[in-house]
Amino acid sequence: MNGGGEGGSGDNGGMADLDALRARWSRSLEGARGPGGGPDPVPYADNLLAHWREPQRHYHTLTHLTAVLDRVDVLEEYADDPDVVRLASWFHDAVYLPERSENEERSARLAERALPEAGVSAEKTAEVARLVRLTATHDPADDDRNGQVLCDADLAILAASPSAYAAYTAGVREEYRFVPSDAFREGRAAILRRLLALPHLFRTPYGAEHWEATARYNIGGELELLT
Repeated sequence: MNGGGEGGSGDNGGMADLDALRARWSRSLEGARGPGGGPDPVPYADNLLAHWREPQRHYHTLTHLTAVLDRVDVLEEYADDPDVVRLASWFHDAVYLPERSENEERSARLAERALPEAGVSAEKTAEVARLVRLTATHDPADDDRNGQVLCDADLAILAASPSAYAAYTAGVREEYRFVPSDAFREGRAAILRRLLALPHLFRTPYGAEHWEATARYNIGGELELLT
């Protein structure tokens, strides 16, 4: 149960502009693979878009993907390689089954299979996969600039407006509707307490300044409702 990006409950991506997303993927892929080029980016985009539109998704949808990409654009000056961070954004919840615990690992493996075929170097592929795995903990090292940008972008939903935060929590609950209410409340509260115990939710200077206080307020409010 992780999150980061604006709202989106129950629409499997809603009105996301697929052509705009394909264009964003193509730009990032071309930026990451450099002058050598490679095969047509669009089939790879379409494969990922199909993953992000699966019916079990209510929060982890194209709306979330778009929001994470938007946040990476805001934070790109803090990344060592913004295009690699954008590719990691595409893969970070590409495999998403709420009842499974190894989604990040399986998403990273998808990146490790797809990106070399798409013309991305072994080094950059490994960095994308590392970043995807990092979203399991959202705890980047102090010198991990790419990791800080991806984790901040993914967690930015925590600092959303009240209505967007409510849509986010409703979407997460819908994804876990197979979990009985008491067990869900207990599990969700444990996650929120763990977040509040972190010295910093956001690691980039922008995130610390613009998102930290609101996110802590939102998490505290949700925790109160749950308990």
